[in-house]
Amino acid sequence: MDIDDLLAEVAVDGTPQETRDLQELTRCWVAERVAPELLPWPSELMERVLDRIRRQIELVEDQTGNMDPKTNFKLIVIQTEVERFKFLVRSFLRARIKKIDAHPLHTLNLHTASIDTFQPLLSPSEHQYLTSHQSLLSTHYSTSFLSQFPASLQRLDDTTGGISMVDKPDEDKAVFVRVLRDVGEVWVDGTEKRFQMKRGDVWVVRWSAIRQWVGTGDCELI
Repeated sequence: MDIDDLLAEVAVDGTPQETRDLQELTRCWVAERVAPELLPWPSELMERVLDRIRRQIELVEDQTGNMDPKTNFKLIVIQTEVERFKFLVRSFLRARIKKIDAHPLHTLNLHTASIDTFQPLLSPSEHQYLTSHQSLLSTHYSTSFLSQFPASLQRLDDTTGGISMVDKPDEDKAVFVRVLRDVGEVWVDGTEKRFQMKRGDVWVVRWSAIRQWVGTGDCELI
């Protein structure tokens, strides 16, 4: 650990939790909008953020009508801060729902595989939305045209013949990434490209090549 890491730890310890949550929420929002596939649900962060929004809204409602100018000014500041958090949360959720709608079966398979892990892919509400949405789509497709096909051709997740019917995101999409900690040599599958990723570097690289380091926090999407 070098002096920069020590100074970063001291800076983090002296930063209020609310500010750290806002910074982390902003990073999650940017990453979700940039990454081609759905990222794991940040459960602890979202619990803190949603609880803080709820408490701030209750405070504003309780203090509304107070004629004290100082209190009114404080409420304006609180409302402004709440709206900033609400914008980030709404945009973050919209980005996730867009990916869920685009690749429902793929997302459901990944979530099922991640249930027993430390960080599931979907939140309970997102999982409920996905299952309900997929059930409606399956029913619609079946009544519209699938029921007229042979039984062997009615599955939406068929993988016979070496061809999968499950649509997946483009894992080779290029993304911008900033290196937060030295990663070392990285290579791109299917090519002879190899490069050194050092702290502070900014690269344009395939998502599949740096996915694991984004997950460990060694890199961040920008």
